[in-house]
Amino acid sequence: MALLRAAVSELRRRGRGALTPLPALSSLLSSLSPRSPASTRPEPNNPHADRRHVIALRRCPPLPASAVLAPELLHARGLLPRHWSHASPLSTSSSSSRPADKAQLTWVDKWIPEAARPYAMLARLDKPIGTWLLAWPCMWSITIAAMPGDLPDLKMLALFGCGAVLLRGAGCTVNDLLDRDIDNKVERTRSRPFASGVLTPLQGVGFLGIQLLLGLGILLQLNNYSRILGASSLVLVFSYPLMKRFTFWPQAYLGLTFNWGALLGWAAIKESIDPAIILPLYTAGICWTLVYDTIYAHQDKEDDLKVGVKSTALRFGDLTKYWISGFGAACVGSLALSGYNADLGWCLV
Repeated sequence: MALLRAAVSELRRRGRGALTPLPALSSLLSSLSPRSPASTRPEPNNPHADRRHVIALRRCPPLPASAVLAPELLHARGLLPRHWSHASPLSTSSSSSRPADKAQLTWVDKWIPEAARPYAMLARLDKPIGTWLLAWPCMWSITIAAMPGDLPDLKMLALFGCGAVLLRGAGCTVNDLLDRDIDNKVERTRSRPFASGVLTPLQGVGFLGIQLLLGLGILLQLNNYSRILGASSLVLVFSYPLMKRFTFWPQAYLGLTFNWGALLGWAAIKESIDPAIILPLYTAGICWTLVYDTIYAHQDKEDDLKVGVKSTALRFGDLTKYWISGFGAACVGSLALSGYNADLGWCLV
């Protein structure tokens, strides 16, 4: 624009006013120059005022906060390099207009080093509910196995808590490795490290080896009976991600996997399995998993149909409420049976 202004000034100087500048060029310069609205009004004594072309620049409305992904969030999650600092065309210009993006940042985004952040996301450290769901059956059986009047074994609770973090992370790594061709077709899972290309499968296998090695260190601190029982759970961990391709009941298979700690926790204390107590407890955990994971699977129904995978949400359909009500009742009944067989009394405070 500065070059155009210099050209017009040179024409005026050489023509000494005899050469009238082109109206279209003058109007273009005037429309591009930052003037106030009052300065753009046509001059009454200008014969060319009625022929000026007014260029109206309409500003497109910004995208809603829910429809954009701010560069800060991509940087924080390790999905965009730090040196790529220019503004994204899909983000708004004001940093104060992104409260929703800032709210999505987790403790992993804030405290984990950037190089390790994709691995933390792969292990779902930013979503600890899965770790709790894996740890609770272990805590139940360890608590039931405690001697009457005594507190549960705190060392075992700590070991199984750490084991739940590692085993859940290993399960997520295996799941993402086997499902990376599916995750990039599902909206909810498209940003996972393998599906987005942040991590390679070779890096994932190396990370899985570290997780299993640490888990082995915890398993070796248990008795021999528990070591064999714990090692056998890896068959379920590695085969669960494939179930959604073959059966409408992958949630039931997840229940078998996630509640294995109900068997292992009792064995770590008693060095044996009491079927009358542990099998009802294990069944209760499976029914409970069917309840919450069926509800969870409903958010992916449309994407599951597109990519051709199965779930209990698709199997139950409109009858989901009746099915999960039945599983919930079976869960409560199995818990009661396990407590009754273990001679548990009412908690009197």
